[in-house]
Amino acid sequence: MSNKTSLQKNLSIGLTLGVTVLWLLGVTASGLVAQHEMNEVFDSALEETAQRILPLAVTDILNRENGTGNQTAPALKDHDEYLTYLVRDRDGNLLLQSHDADPSVFGELRPEEGFSNTSTHRIYGASAVSDTIYIEVAEPLAHRRQAALEAGLALLMPLIVLIPISLLGVWWIVRISLRKVVEFQQAIESRGAGDLSPVDGDRLPTEFEPIAVAVNRLLERLHRALDTERSFTANSAHELRTPLATALAKVQRLKTQIQNDQLKNNVTEIEEALRDLSLLSGKLLELAKAEGGGAISQDSHNLVPILAMIVDDFENQVPGRVKLTLPEQEVNSFLNPDAFAILMRNLIENALKHGSKTQPVEVSIVDDGTLEVCNAGEIVPPEQLALLRNRFARAKTDAAGSGLGLAIADAIATGAGMTLHLRSPATGRQDGFEATLNVANAR
Repeated sequence: MSNKTSLQKNLSIGLTLGVTVLWLLGVTASGLVAQHEMNEVFDSALEETAQRILPLAVTDILNRENGTGNQTAPALKDHDEYLTYLVRDRDGNLLLQSHDADPSVFGELRPEEGFSNTSTHRIYGASAVSDTIYIEVAEPLAHRRQAALEAGLALLMPLIVLIPISLLGVWWIVRISLRKVVEFQQAIESRGAGDLSPVDGDRLPTEFEPIAVAVNRLLERLHRALDTERSFTANSAHELRTPLATALAKVQRLKTQIQNDQLKNNVTEIEEALRDLSLLSGKLLELAKAEGGGAISQDSHNLVPILAMIVDDFENQVPGRVKLTLPEQEVNSFLNPDAFAILMRNLIENALKHGSKTQPVEVSIVDDGTLEVCNAGEIVPPEQLALLRNRFARAKTDAAGSGLGLAIADAIATGAGMTLHLRSPATGRQDGFEATLNVANAR
């Protein structure tokens, strides 16, 4: 399982969570402040209520005819009271109460002035007439808690809208901010295998500029290393061709002048060695061209006549050994014609050398660009099949060869953005070897 994560995703989620946490902290702080302010307002209301009711209660008590007895203040209509009150004398005798008051809430001790708390109520007391008449106003603490809860919920409600909006907003801003980074990434991914030119990183954010500089420096070093390798391979192969051809010609002339059979056999062996060395130098030159980044042309070309010409050339060399199947319409591709010719010659040569001598090599191309070279013969084991794309790698065979044919074909396919598929046994067969690729995918 991959542990890779998206920077855009991490930033979007992280910033949204950060905004949410900050909002919650703000709500908590605002709630505490609001609760403190509401307590002050409620305390002020208790005090104001006591100061308003006390003069009326004193007047009512002093004007009573009997001057004694419990009185309940009448209500104009039934209603729930958040504030209830009692009026008592200094000994705690009840003189007046609100219609919904519960005396047990106020306690049985002598009334006191100022604020006090019980387990359920907040109480404020005041006195009049030389501390002979006391009023106590009580408010349920549950009422205050409910008010604080409602205020907190009112502050939290925007989070329901804020979280998705924040997530979308942060995601959009992060995406816009990283757009140049994504373009930089796509510019690298869309390149062909042979394109080692510097990547434009001028418009990248400042934080990513060192990455662009490091990538371009790496591309430059890689370009120099590959150029050195290709130049050495190409120059070596080219420089060897002339002396090898000269030496081969001299050996062939010497062979005609020798009468001794044993000596002539020795010269023949030298001739074969020089011919193999000449072929190897030619393959090395083809490999250098294949890895040189010239597999793509600017215009598309119809590859059908080129393939027909190549197979016709093999037909002249080994009659009846190659069977060609062509489509009725053109197969156009951006694959360079010279690179295509080198690729096909190597695939067909490989099939002729290592395939069955009694069955033809089947070469076909269809309308969608799928190209196939198939031969009969022994099955190549999977562990050997996986190594055939490497230079000088060969399956276990007695056939002559340099081990470069499939490496050259794979280098051309990779340079053109195609994939060369190797299979053994061939599709639909019990034996044989098959090489396929789609030339329409060249880019």
